[in-house]
Parts: sequence; C-alpha cells; structure tokens
Amino acid sequence: MGAAYLLLLSLAVFVLAYLFYGRFLSKKLGVDDAQKTPSHTMTDGVDYVPAKAPILFGHHFASIAGAAPIIGPITAAVFGWVPVFLWVLIGAVFMGGVHDFSSIVASIRHQGKSIGEIIEDHVGRMGKQLFLIFSWSTLILVVAVFTIVVAKTFVSVPASATASILFLMLALLFGAAVYRLHIHIGVATVIGVALLFTCVYLGIQFPIALSMKTWIFILLAYIFVASVTPVWILLQPRDYLNSFLLYALMIGAVLGIFIGNPTVHLVAFGGFHQDLGYLFPILFVTVACGAISGFHSLVASGTTAKQLDKESDARIIGYGGMLTEGLLAVVALTAAAVLMHSKYSAFLSTSGGGPIALFSSSVGGFMGVIGIPQHVGTTFAALAVSAFALTSLDTATRLSRYAFQEFFENHKAEKQSILARNRFIGTTFSVICGGLLALSGQWKAIWPIFGSANQLLAALALLAVSLWLARLGKKNAFTRYPMIFMFAVTIVALVTLIIKNISIKNYVLALVALFLLFVAVVLAVKAYGSMRKLSKKGDLSPAEAE
Repeated sequence: MGAAYLLLLSLAVFVLAYLFYGRFLSKKLGVDDAQKTPSHTMTDGVDYVPAKAPILFGHHFASIAGAAPIIGPITAAVFGWVPVFLWVLIGAVFMGGVHDFSSIVASIRHQGKSIGEIIEDHVGRMGKQLFLIFSWSTLILVVAVFTIVVAKTFVSVPASATASILFLMLALLFGAAVYRLHIHIGVATVIGVALLFTCVYLGIQFPIALSMKTWIFILLAYIFVASVTPVWILLQPRDYLNSFLLYALMIGAVLGIFIGNPTVHLVAFGGFHQDLGYLFPILFVTVACGAISGFHSLVASGTTAKQLDKESDARIIGYGGMLTEGLLAVVALTAAAVLMHSKYSAFLSTSGGGPIALFSSSVGGFMGVIGIPQHVGTTFAALAVSAFALTSLDTATRLSRYAFQEFFENHKAEKQSILARNRFIGTTFSVICGGLLALSGQWKAIWPIFGSANQLLAALALLAVSLWLARLGKKNAFTRYPMIFMFAVTIVALVTLIIKNISIKNYVLALVALFLLFVAVVLAVKAYGSMRKLSKKGDLSPAEAE
C-alpha cells in the first residue's frame, strides 16, 4: 500500500471536518463576532493584546505542536499503523478539535481566564484550587523536562543554538515592525520568513558550543524574561515566524510523500499487547498531541484566549490548529510506517536515536524526492523540531505563571493580593521550581506519569466546558461524550500505573498517580452533583444531565 493514500485520506477527512463539523461547533458554542473579546475589553499591553488571526494561529500552533505529535505516533506504532491512524483521525476531529475550540470560547466568555476559573464558577473554589495545583505542577514538570531537552539539543546540535538565538533577535525586530512601525503584516512576513531561513543557514555555518549546565542557566534566564515580557514584543512574533519552519517541513514532507508514494512496510496491526502495555489505554495516552492533549487547553485558555481578536477566529485557530496538528501526526506516523520493522525497531532502541532521529531521517528521504539533498532535509527537520521544543518551553513557563496568579485570586476581596497581581513573583517561583527539578534529575522519576496527567487535563477541560454549556441551558453531547471517554482512559491508565509501580516498589510514582486519581474522582463527583442540581432547577433536561 502506498503512503500517499493515507495522506490523501487524512487531508480529505480534515478538510471536510473543518468545513462541516467546525461550522456545527461554532453554532453550538454560540460564536458571535458582535461580542467583544477580552483582548479588547481588558487590554493591558502585556498579556491581553489583540492579534490578527494569522499571527495568533502561528503562536497557538507553535505552542501546541512541539515534538509531541511526532514522538507519540512513532512510539505507538508498535501497535501497528492502523490503530494509530484511526485514533489520530477520530481523535483530532471529534475530541481534540472540540477540546481546543471549546476551551478558547469558554475562556473568552470568562474574561480570558483558565479552565480553573470555569471550574470554580460551576464546581466551586475547591475544584478550582485542585485543578490549578495539578496544572501548575504538570507545567513545572514540562518546564524541567524541556529545559533539559533543549539544552541537550543545543549541545548535540550547536547549529540549533545559533539559529534559536538569531530567531529571538528576528522576532524582536518583527514585533517592532508590525506593532510600532505599522508595517503591513504581509510585507513583514515575506521579509521575516526570508530572514528566518537565513538564520537557519547562519546557524549551520556558525554553531555555538557551550556546556550542558551553561545552556540550562541561559535557558532559565530566557524563559523568565519571556514570561514577563509583553506578548507583542517576543511571544507573538517569535511563534508566528517559527511556525513557518513547521509549515515548510510539512509541505516538503507531504509533497515528497505524494510524489514518491513510498510503500507502507510496517505491520497494520501489531496486537493488543506490546512492551508499552495494552492497547487500551496506552495508545490513547501515548498519542496525545495529534489526537487530543490536555496541554492544549492550558494554551487555549491561557495565552490564546487573551489575544483572540474576534470570536470567529477561534474556529480556525482552535479547531483548524488541532486538525493541522493531526496532519503532522499522520506525517510522523508515515515516517515510521514506510520503514521495515527491523529498521523501525533499531531507531527506537537505546542506541538508535529515538523518534526524532527516525522522523528527521524519513523526512529527509521524503524531501529528497523533490530535489532537496537528503542530508539537508534531515538537518532541517532536526532544527525545526528543536525550535518548537523551545517554543513549548517558554509557553509552559508563562502558563505556569498564569496558574500561580489565578490560584491566589479571590473574587470576593476588594483588592487582590500581591501574589495574584505581580507577574514577576509567580514567574520567579515557577522558574526556580522548574530549574531545581531539572538540575536535580528528579524529573526522570516523575516523567512516566506525564501522559496520564496530560490526558486527565483534557478530561477536566471537557468537564468544565460541559458544565458551562449546561448552565447556559445548551446541549453538550459533543463535549460530554469525549469527556467520558477521556475520563475512562485516564482512570484505567492511572490504576494500571499504581498497580505496576507498587509491584516494583516505586512508591513515589504510585503516590503521584494516586493523587491524580483522587483529583479525577473528586472533580467528577462534584461535577455530577452540579449537573443534578441544574437538572432539578430546570436549567437543563434530565436527559442532558445524564
């Protein structure tokens, strides 16, 4: 079977989904451009700043994509390419896209605040506090791990360090050009993208070689500055320009697959049990980004909702962004599927380089079909992925700051505490905690729980949106059923982790999994209680409450 057919089917499904299901979701969510978004009603020049749809799409896509939609499908391909392919298509269309789109809309209707704020309105303050502790802790883990990942990348590929530094300088110039000199976005983009690829070339020619620890401290200083700096200066322009790296990567790979039409060699179905575990729930925890990922709700209701120019932009940015990431996941799966099983296994072995090396090598081969030297395509793919790891790092830092500040907010107080108002305190605390975790190496003991924690975030986000819609008297089946599925995945995964880690006497990880299970059960019970109360008051039908 030719890989081009998989890609063609994916494109057809995603385009039709955006046109029809996306329009259906817009109506169900009550998207209305007559309502002003928080970026206009609460503009502060730091976090709440209106952004044109192309710029915000670039920021949102760069933040949610990173390396996860590449690593997940390639790793899960041990179950066979068919289960992964079906999960990406169904998940992106009916779960992930719904999750991201509805999170943005729900957030802008709650002053651009996080999912935690929505949970407080419909479950109670304790629910909000639990969610924010959980999400902040998860984000600190992401900060620690991605600090290590980016530092290691800079050490092993010094060209990516030079390119990343030049990207930052270019972003500052782009932001000033668009927001201060008022240069047309089209003109600025053409010049910016040309300079972006010049940065890649200069990075290869003039690599910067520093030690691992030096890069860690440089990165911690950078993410502190990035978290407190107004979004229009660095975050928006950098992510927007960086997104063109991923667009170029995807276009080159897609064209190569269509023209070359390589044969799929990997087994279609590898069985219900592999070294990773059982297909349910491991497939749905391993392939998160590309299908549905709770981290997206933190981005959607964190940075994206605060910059949304008008409500209709939420469809292209939230739903369209998720479908685009789904396409990237299919490209990643194809990169694995065209390999013979022995070569696929060799890449995933301890000494094989891992999923990123596999992806870069295969994409280099795809690009070779359209006339780009394979070694150039391989190097470019590796540089693009490393650039997005840095994007995920500084976005996670800003989101952890938001969670910290929201935790100390009290709507009943006449004046908010300094911990809720001051962005420097929350950022300092988050960066120090993330840095200490990175330097201590303890993140290695906790990281295995991240997949379950991430999908629990997705379940909780869908829970919050379902409650919000129910309170408005709107039907919520399109969020409620995905929520139930994600809760089932998470609970089974957590129970499995608890049993496994107790059996090998890894009590720390077992306790963390037990805490997550506690959070899931408490919030689910409280949400069910809220639904029943709404039903009794007549705010929604009994059928809708169940």
